[in-house]
Order: sequence, then structure tokens, then C-alpha cells
Amino acid sequence: MAYPSDWRSGFRHTLPLFGHRNWIVVSDAAYPAQVGAIEVVAAGEDHLPVVREVIAALTEAPHVRPVVWLDAELDALTDELAPGAAATRASLAEVLSDLAPTSVPHAELIQRLGKAAQDFRVLIVKTNGVVPYSSVFIELDCGYWSPEQEAQLRRILAGG
Repeated sequence: MAYPSDWRSGFRHTLPLFGHRNWIVVSDAAYPAQVGAIEVVAAGEDHLPVVREVIAALTEAPHVRPVVWLDAELDALTDELAPGAAATRASLAEVLSDLAPTSVPHAELIQRLGKAAQDFRVLIVKTNGVVPYSSVFIELDCGYWSPEQEAQLRRILAGG
């Protein structure tokens, strides 16, 4: 899909089309282009404001629920290794506090995205952020149907 020059327009167009099993990533500047059903749009803006805006839109959308993943490597970064790491980590913790993000190794997240992109679309909003491992990976789940409801339905279907 070709995105307009304004990433917001493309995001607003894509969000209603996305649902359960789609992914959205707000990435740092060095995030690679990948193959598969992965679309990249360059925001051309600072990382944290874009994260805030995307998270706000997702939490307001009635049809999806964001499940947030972070790179485990971010927890180990020091400002000596990567200037701005501590401030970025603190800001992300604040923005994502209500979503209880889970940290896993970066390679695992890239693998999950690649696998998801075999069957489902993935949108990457690439920012100007220069702190490594600060990308925010958002797996979309159904906003009006919980995992508990799904488990209950599966028990009913199994006869129990």
C-alpha cells in the first residue's frame, strides 16, 4: 500500500482495516525494511510523540486492543552505551504504563513479525528516534472479545 506523505493520513486509513493478528510497530530510525506484508511509512518525527499518538489512537479504537512488546535489550542499555537510553526508557514506561508491555529479545520480535506478515499485514511507522532497541511492537487483539471469553467459548464448543 502506498502511503500519503503525511503518515497520519495513512495510519488513520489503515487503523479501521486492521484487526486481530495485525501488528503496528513504531520504530527507531535504524529499523530495517523487511519482506512480506510489511508496510513502512516514514513519520519524519521524534519517536516518543509518535508512540504517544499511535497508542492513543489504538486505545480509543473500539475494535482492537493493543498488546505491547518491547525489546528486552532496552532494559540493559545505559546512557554511556546509548545516550538518551534512560530518558527514553522512562518515557516509554510512562506512556505504556496502562498497557503492561512485555519485554522479549529483539530477534524474537523480528521473528514474530516475519511470521505474522506471512498471513497478516504489518505497519511500521518509522521515526527519527536514535536510541537503539526503543521500537514499540504492538500486536493487535480484538477490542470487544477477551481471551477469557474465547477460552469459555472453546470449552462450550468442546462440550464442557
